[in-house]
Amino acid sequence: MTDYRLVERLPTVAEYRDLRRLSGLSEKSTEAAERGLPATLFAVVIEADGGPVGMGRVIGDGGTAYQVVDIAVLPPHQGQGLGKRIVAALVDWLHATAPKSAYVSLIADGPAKDLYAQYGFEPTAPASIGMAFKIK
Repeated sequence: MTDYRLVERLPTVAEYRDLRRLSGLSEKSTEAAERGLPATLFAVVIEADGGPVGMGRVIGDGGTAYQVVDIAVLPPHQGQGLGKRIVAALVDWLHATAPKSAYVSLIADGPAKDLYAQYGFEPTAPASIGMAFKIK
């Protein structure tokens, strides 16, 4: 049985890029990761077998708006409740830290919406929809 440890820390740039790529999330450039990671408000990494196997972050302005991002678990470690542990840690931090009236959002891909719903996240449609564009 694998011993999983949740640690409050940022992943390194290399860890971040590998976790995103290997878990099926879109790849981010080294430059993007180097710029973005230091602006993280809160992050956790799940460690096992001598390295990171999962992560999650909270970004935002620290007062009015927060976004849960980069929830990733490597495929061999999925199905062990690690995504729940990550989201629970981020949501606990938000409840302890964010002021009343703060808006917390995320983009849920596919069945991940069921995980996030367990922590109080609700679809915003039809009142609003998420929109995005990507710098290429």
